[in-house]
Amino acid sequence: MFRRLYWVSEIVEANGQSKVIGVYTSIPDLLDAGLGQREGSQQLRLGLYKLDSDKGPFGIWTSPNFDGMETTLQSFVSTDEISSEHVAMLVSAVAAVPVA
Repeated sequence: MFRRLYWVSEIVEANGQSKVIGVYTSIPDLLDAGLGQREGSQQLRLGLYKLDSDKGPFGIWTSPNFDGMETTLQSFVSTDEISSEHVAMLVSAVAAVPVA
């Protein structure tokens, strides 16, 4: 299946600098490898983008709260681009991300 959406996973340092740790085309792939390992004051940032688009991201969410992620992803459930099960898996996984 051709994917039109992709996830970018980053580690963000306390000084604001970030390092991309992966790009993923599905929530299961993101969960398998994209939540990374953080140290000290580092945060995890996830972004959802449309492939081949010059527009900004659909959303960017940062640990520890990932505010608004579930609400934003519901619009993709209604268009069958993301399953409700995958949204639930992601929301549960990010809620379990340790706070640095």
